Amino acid sequence: METHRLVLPEDLNQFGYLFGGRLLSWVDEASWIAASLDFPNCRFVTIAMDEVVFRHSVREGTILIIQSEKSRLGETSATYEVQVFKGRGGEGSPIFTTRVTFVNLDESGAKLPLKS
Repeated sequence: METHRLVLPEDLNQFGYLFGGRLLSWVDEASWIAASLDFPNCRFVTIAMDEVVFRHSVREGTILIIQSEKSRLGETSATYEVQVFKGRGGEGSPIFTTRVTFVNLDESGAKLPLKS
């Protein structure tokens, strides 16, 4: 799945660059949407973000491309590889990468097997 974000003034840190926490939030949301589209009958919560790597700073007005791809399935969990690119075409190396893992829970918080 692919989505886009525009970096606005309220997304910047005190030095005028994209605040890392804002990008983490966008990545979590985008990968949760990808998981929920792949498994529409599941109730996912984020349980891990592994190997979070920020490679380049980002300025206001930049369009970001967030790509989330399913990479591993467990009995109750799904992991997505996420890459973020600068620009309209997404060419070049990613500026950010991580893996996000979600677990399927019932209403009381107990793990459930994945359902398609």
